[in-house]
Amino acid sequence: MPMIASPRPRFARARSLARRLRRDTSGLALLEFALSLPLFLGLGMFGVEVAWLAVTSMNVSQVSLTVADNAARMGQTSSSSTVKTIYRSDVNSIFAGAAKQGESIDLLENGRIVLTSLETVPGSDRQLIRWQRCTGDRPYVSRYGPQLTNEVATPAFVGMGPTGSEIRAPENDAVMYVEVYYEYKGLFGDMFLSNRLIKHEAAFPIR
Repeated sequence: MPMIASPRPRFARARSLARRLRRDTSGLALLEFALSLPLFLGLGMFGVEVAWLAVTSMNVSQVSLTVADNAARMGQTSSSSTVKTIYRSDVNSIFAGAAKQGESIDLLENGRIVLTSLETVPGSDRQLIRWQRCTGDRPYVSRYGPQLTNEVATPAFVGMGPTGSEIRAPENDAVMYVEVYYEYKGLFGDMFLSNRLIKHEAAFPIR
């Protein structure tokens, strides 16, 4: 009767190999690095994305403040009148400066700047959008209304700004109000943060 070989030696060799593999720590650090790399790479990319969004939003905010401040200073005042004369070239110069300031984020290619002169209806304190000027490739408009929107024809128009905290121009004076819109696109697409519209507003009285 033929003899059947015992499988034990084969199993013994397998157990011996397993013990050697458990004791062998060469390449362990490399293995741990390979396993953790996707996690840390993802966290790093997410951090960069959030930081870039914050920087971009701050840049848009600074542009709105600068445009409003510069617009409040433009024009000439004669010695006999406090009425300023505003020229188209003055507005164009302000927009040129804004384009330069927002060059790093392609502000005018991805957004729009709306400059509004908020004044009062002559002889009253009723609010009036006397004129508006815009620049930028995106088709955004002021959310407060177009040029010549006024409180007489539209009683709901009580000024510009957040509801309940609207800015109103003093009688026989004006406020330069700026709205800046910017379409944010992530550095890594929408992998971490969805594309969004960044909007900032600023206002300065003329001086």
